[in-house]
Amino acid sequence: MDVGDVKITFLGHDGFLFEHQGKRIVVDPYHVSEGLAKVDVVLLTHSHYDHCSVEDLQKLVRPGTMVVGPADVQSKVMKLEGVQFELIEVGDEVALNGVKVEAVAAYNKEKEFHPKEEGWLGYLIKFPGTVVYHAGDTDPIPEQKHLTGHGCHGKEFVCLLPVSGKYVMDAEEAAEVASLLSPDVAIPMHYGAGVAGTKEDAERFVELCGEVGVKAEILGKI
Repeated sequence: MDVGDVKITFLGHDGFLFEHQGKRIVVDPYHVSEGLAKVDVVLLTHSHYDHCSVEDLQKLVRPGTMVVGPADVQSKVMKLEGVQFELIEVGDEVALNGVKVEAVAAYNKEKEFHPKEEGWLGYLIKFPGTVVYHAGDTDPIPEQKHLTGHGCHGKEFVCLLPVSGKYVMDAEEAAEVASLLSPDVAIPMHYGAGVAGTKEDAERFVELCGEVGVKAEILGKI
């Protein structure tokens, strides 16, 4: 999918590839297809196996690839040869190959899987003409209501939201977040990888978004 100045490709589960002016940025690759070209930047939201997969990272990194993430991913990243690691925390912003990346909060409010105190992440990825919000593994949280003010004015705004329930928000909650944020397009994630969630959850999310006037689209995995 092309949105503004960015090509967005769904890699499955919470994994996405962003291509802009020859640069390739990937978030949380897990069970990715063979044969993908190497990437310039990897953004990791947290250390769970389905978000920080060394096996998948090895397919995509090359010497000089920058890997960005919270402190608890570092021990896994250090198993990769030749990569650079950039520690990032909620509220930090880094510039990577001309793209600004801001770390934002991602956590469960009542579930035990993603405690707020861990400091795990979502990301605002700010391209010149497009801002992408990758929510990470999260419930609806108060911090989300402020996200549209973070460099989104005058740009295309894309929201990538988990929809599976159980470990994260479900389709109904994700549609409420989409309604709050009013993106140009909302894309469901966190389904179909055998962890939690099915395509039916994604379809339900799209249906509910339509009811509140938000464009939503399911991207096929490559």
